[in-house]
This record gives sequence, C-alpha cells and structure tokens, in this order.
Amino acid sequence: MGIVVTMAFSVSATAVLSEVWSKEWKTLLLSLQVTAPFLQVGGVLLMTLLSWPIALHFFRLNKRVHQVCLLGVYMSVLFSLYLVPLAMYSPCIREAGTLGPKPTLLGRRGAPMLAPENTLMSFESAVEAGVDGFETDVTISADGVPFVMHDLTLQRTTNVEEVFPNRTHTPAALFTWSDVQQLNAGAWFLSWDPFGTVSSLSPKQRALAANQTVPSLEEVLDVANRTGRTVLFDLRQPPPGHPYRDNYLNITLDLIHTHINSSQVLWLPSDQREEIQQVDPELQQTAGRTASIQELQDNHITTLNLHYSTMSLQHVSKYRSVNISVNLYVVNQPWLYSLAWCSGASSVTTNNMLLRDIHTPLLLVTPEQYSVIWVLTDLVSAALIVCVFIFHWWRERGLHFWSGSRQTHETRPYSKFRTDPVESGWGRWNPFHSESPTRALISLPLDLNP
Repeated sequence: MGIVVTMAFSVSATAVLSEVWSKEWKTLLLSLQVTAPFLQVGGVLLMTLLSWPIALHFFRLNKRVHQVCLLGVYMSVLFSLYLVPLAMYSPCIREAGTLGPKPTLLGRRGAPMLAPENTLMSFESAVEAGVDGFETDVTISADGVPFVMHDLTLQRTTNVEEVFPNRTHTPAALFTWSDVQQLNAGAWFLSWDPFGTVSSLSPKQRALAANQTVPSLEEVLDVANRTGRTVLFDLRQPPPGHPYRDNYLNITLDLIHTHINSSQVLWLPSDQREEIQQVDPELQQTAGRTASIQELQDNHITTLNLHYSTMSLQHVSKYRSVNISVNLYVVNQPWLYSLAWCSGASSVTTNNMLLRDIHTPLLLVTPEQYSVIWVLTDLVSAALIVCVFIFHWWRERGLHFWSGSRQTHETRPYSKFRTDPVESGWGRWNPFHSESPTRALISLPLDLNP
C-alpha cells in the first residue's frame, strides 16, 4: 500500500508540475542546447572520479553476481555519457562564418530594471542604454486618449488606491485622461524594487523615479521619433460600453501619422489588419503567432513576435528566407540571448540592458572543434578508469597473496622464522614459557591460610 500511495503521489505531482511549469520545462529543454556540452564533460568527470570507490568495492565483493550488477550499472551510465554527443543538438555548434548578425534589443516597457516600467524615465533610460526600440502596451482612456499601461487595472503600478480608493479594481480604460494624470507611477518601483536594482540608482535618479506619471502614447512616440527608435506595441480593445470601443484603431493610427514615421512602428493588433494595411502600408505588420508562410504573406506580415519557448533554428530560418523577421520575448539571460542569436532571431524583447555587452554567443564552436573536445574527454576518462581498475586489482591481489603466505607459515609444524623456546638455551629459563619451572611455580595456586 505504501508503494502504491507513493507512486500515485509521484505521478500526480509530476502531472501538476508539468501543467503549472509548462513553460519552465520548455526553458529547461532549451537550456540543454547551450549547457549540454558542458554537462556531458562534467558527467564524464564525475563518473571518472567515482571509478575509485567503484573499483575498490568491485574487487572486494565475494559474489560474482554482485560484481556483475555493480559493474553493469556503472558501465551503462558511463557509456551513455560517452555517447550523449551523438544525440546532442545546439545551434551554436555550427560551421565558421555562418553565424548571423547580433539580435537587436527592444526594451520591454522601456528599461524596467533602471526605472519604473512604462514611464518616460524608463523609455529615456532605454535609449541611454543603447536599445534599438521599445515594447509596450496601449490602452484608450474613457475620453479617447491612448496611454501606455500593461495591466488591465492601475493597481499594481500606480497609487490608485490612495487617489481613487473606490475604483481600485476598475479597468484602466474606464478612467479619463485627467484622472490618469493624477496618479503616481513611480513610487511603487522604489518600494517594491522588483529587480533588486534600486540600490544602484543615484539619489537624483531615485527622486526622478518617485515622481513619474503615466505617459500618453503621444509622449512615447515623440521619444521614439526623436531618437530614431522603433516601437512595438499591443493595442488593447476597450471593454464593452466604452465610448471608443469601435474606433480605437483609427484614434491610434491618427496619432501615429502625426508623431512618428509609420515605418518605425511594429503594428501588433490583429483586428482589421487588412483595412489597416490599406490605410497605412508602411506599418510593419507584426503577428503574435506562427502560421504558414502563405498565410503570413497574405496578411502582409513582416515580423513575428513569439515567446522564446517556440525558438527553433529551422523555423527561424524558414521565415527569414522569405524576409519575415522574428522577435523573441522575454529574453533576459545571457545563455538565452546566445541561443536566440545562434537560432537567427532578428531581435529580442528584454528587461536586461546588459545584453548589449555580449559580443559573441556562449559555446560558439565548429563541429570539428567540438568533436575533438568530445573524443579527447572520452579517451582520457577511459584511460584513467582502466588505470584505476588495474591498480585496485593489483592491490587486492597483493593483499590476498601476503595474507595467504602468513597463514601458511603459522600452520606449518616447523618454520625457520620461529625457534622453539624449549630447545633453546634461553628458553629453559624463560619465566614466561609454558614449561618454565618459574612460570609453573608462578602459576600454582597459593594457599595463604595457615
């Protein structure tokens, strides 16, 4: 019953974790494309170190079946590690000269590690950090003003609870622009410190962050136009009953036409895409899902905005062959950025501005170079393991030999290494010899009573 309960719990836990951590499992599998070569070398090194206690225990086992089981398990794991590179895949193991250009960076909601997200300070910080564009989300206010806000409500990133305590959970789109302008959008960043970076800000930067407000889309487009950055944004349709629910796309398009070159905008909304394309063909039509090349071309898609878990060198190469670029989100770790680079991604959306300092992918080697590393690792490991087993065989054989010789000498009736003390001159008077008169006298029982 205990075994059944344990197995049932294990299966249930695995199923739950697989569902809850579905993206994390994909991330783990992706990470193996970068870390597997290092893990293989580390695994071989570990098995080589384990050969010492394994060999010692092997030669001291008395039953042949136990020896076979121990050696069989050890050798199975060892040879599996030796042959892992045959099934290994990494886009960073490639021929010299085939690596594409470095992916450009799109600051996710500006530079959220350096300033409160979706504020002018955040977008200006992203420009100073050297990003090539911004990514943000746009909401239409109740009086028809587009402003940047990621969440459905204002609760997380503003002080709406203090200013409008009865409207904390009200959708952001139901606030007027004058209401939104009354809110502070930076104090939460200093108190929550979401990325642990507040301590790196100067007093002047902290004071600036503490006084940030929610910017309008017009202000963000002005920053992008002035600095020559691209803008990727998703436009959220207002809720039912909103006065601008039916013409929110036209309001946004009019704003774009008066504040920025349309070619700098990656248009992500999928509603009325054909009509939008006819009105403004210079917009970079962007899709948020994969589709057949024919479908993408029919919708005039020039860019795909995909989660990094869908990353594949084959898919990216297929899209790039027909001039469809791929942007991956959200890429924050250097190893993930390296993988995106090797896979051919054109750009990545990131919180981490330090990715700009990466000048070459991690583990960028040619197949020939990796083959040399692989073969040398396996050969050196195999040679060391053979030496360890030979040493323990010789050592255990020597111990058995000397142990057997000592036992033979002790059981023989006469040995030149031992002298009978009775027949020796000193032995007759040795008080500790069993037949010595003195020894015998000492050993007699004494009656001390008169």
